[in-house]
Amino acid sequence: MSDKVYKHIQLTGTSSKSIEDAVNTAVARAAKSVHNMRWFEVLDSRGTIEDGKVGQWQTTIRVGFTLDD
Repeated sequence: MSDKVYKHIQLTGTSSKSIEDAVNTAVARAAKSVHNMRWFEVLDSRGTIEDGKVGQWQTTIRVGFTLDD
């Protein structure tokens, strides 16, 4: 295995369905412009309450990706 260098970015995804869907939303959007993503870490989860129910999930993640050679 060769040595790697990773860069980290922080993203917040939203979803009306679930925390997992909020993470998937953030990763899918980042994949359009960020290449070589390798891992993510959930940093924070929160949401909104609307009419006594969860209205929106917001999940902040840190994504690590390798730099191009």
